[in-house]
Amino acid sequence: MTPRWIKNLLMPKPAADSARSLSTLAPAGRFYAIGDIHGRLDLLQTLLTALDQDVPLVFLGDYIDRGNYSAQVLRHLHHLSLTPDRKVECLKGNHEEMLLGFLDHPQERQRIWMHNGGTQTLASFGLINTSDLAADVVAEQLRDAMGEPLLDWIRNRPLIWTSGNITAVHAALDPQKPLDEQAAQTCLWGHPDFSEKSRKDGQWIVHGHTIVDEPRVRGDVIAIDTGAFATDQLTAAEVSDGAVRFISTSRSGIVRTSA
Repeated sequence: MTPRWIKNLLMPKPAADSARSLSTLAPAGRFYAIGDIHGRLDLLQTLLTALDQDVPLVFLGDYIDRGNYSAQVLRHLHHLSLTPDRKVECLKGNHEEMLLGFLDHPQERQRIWMHNGGTQTLASFGLINTSDLAADVVAEQLRDAMGEPLLDWIRNRPLIWTSGNITAVHAALDPQKPLDEQAAQTCLWGHPDFSEKSRKDGQWIVHGHTIVDEPRVRGDVIAIDTGAFATDQLTAAEVSDGAVRFISTSRSGIVRTSA
């Protein structure tokens, strides 16, 4: 059963007349887009074993918080992204942005990050029982535990990635603006028109951030955040010419479905 608070996050349905044929989908090459991991290293490792090893990977952000292994997920993705024999792109999500906000402005940003899973991320870096410490002290301890190479990598994550006529983003795009004019706030947190209006430039969008019961294609949007931290379902979308296939973890093993 999906908890009520997760159901409240579920994406609204787009307008009925916004449907587009998958036959128009034309990436530059086949790739996998992977949804929000949220510290579930176990699911990430299981999912990766089910994906073809020579196909590019695009991670859609929210690697940390809520799950118990955020540090390990970040380090694993950092390592993957530096592997020379495979194309790996890791986008920034709003949870990575909250972590960076806390490090830059500890007192102002501590409460919102802790409320959204920051406590689990601190613990994954070995920082426990920090509630009695000043926010700037905790931030300094976290910075030391993460190390500058990992921090620099997180800060430099792009917001969008495009292949042919499909763009990957963490949360959303403004459907009325071109790709190069998207606000960071929109890419990381969403946009009120995203699920209501189709783009006019023929661009498809694959995204995470907003939890859906099952991965799906609606209109020109492919949604793959299946709430892995709570559901054990981490989803990858295999995108190729005119086709989308979903590969998901589950409590009974890997599940493969076609859009």
